[in-house]
Amino acid sequence: MELAGRPNVADYFPLLKWFDPQGLRRKTQFHVNKAFDIVGAFLKERIEKRQNEGGGMKKEKDYLDVLLEYGEVDSGCFQKFSSTAINVVVFEMFTAGTDTTTSTLEWAMAELLKNQKLLEKVQHEIRSVIAQGNKITEKDIDNLPYLKAVINETLRLHPPLPFLVPHMAMKSCNMFQYDIPKETQVLVNVWAIGRDPNAWKDPLEFKPERFVESNTRLDYKGQHFEYLPFGSGRRMCHAVPLVSRVLPLALGSVLHSFDWALPDGIRAEALDMRERMGITLRKQIALKAIPMALKA
Repeated sequence: MELAGRPNVADYFPLLKWFDPQGLRRKTQFHVNKAFDIVGAFLKERIEKRQNEGGGMKKEKDYLDVLLEYGEVDSGCFQKFSSTAINVVVFEMFTAGTDTTTSTLEWAMAELLKNQKLLEKVQHEIRSVIAQGNKITEKDIDNLPYLKAVINETLRLHPPLPFLVPHMAMKSCNMFQYDIPKETQVLVNVWAIGRDPNAWKDPLEFKPERFVESNTRLDYKGQHFEYLPFGSGRRMCHAVPLVSRVLPLALGSVLHSFDWALPDGIRAEALDMRERMGITLRKQIALKAIPMALKA
């Protein structure tokens, strides 16, 4: 992800791509091949396990089981999903999903630790719905509106990708008195959109309540153009259904199971919230937080 986020001079002078002056293509290809080898070995192990167990439909399936079942040859000898395609999908899930998910969770925890009242509020909601000792499940998420609001507000203020994946203008057009020629590369700055004072009240403040009190019930599914952390339309991030499950479960679990504090010597109001720009939006200084066992 770091290599992919570095400026590439060949993007601006296409002729240079054949020379790879920065060595980015060579280094990236090395890491991609290594990652595919790891994913391939993982897939081979799962396929062998399924064969040893006799295959068939399982009651409890994970993401990979679904892909493998969809990739099996049906009665008409038609394979819906090739092993190569499955390899690519799993590779993309790990590369594109891991960094974005962890950065969002880190920002959410940082904002909550910086705002102790908000931390106490979301923990109270979680612990009033889920008894101590029980695990949070997908069925619980709909009963935790403030937890979902915390995640939504984190995605607004700290989108996983500050710029969406590049698009291209299909035809020449004029927007806001700017002429945009056909086939121009278009980058959508969702970081700036989420902080636009014309669209948001107190845009630089972390206020999950705005997603609870909103009459329009803003969501990140691409229908509200002031809030597009995952894009919109046919080219929006296809992992939104996965994200909508993983983020609440992950954040809710750590908030439910532990109390949290900053290390000694770090005051909440002085917590460093500077950003490090790249393909993903990370904290410049990694968050350090101390989990504490709940009092009986």
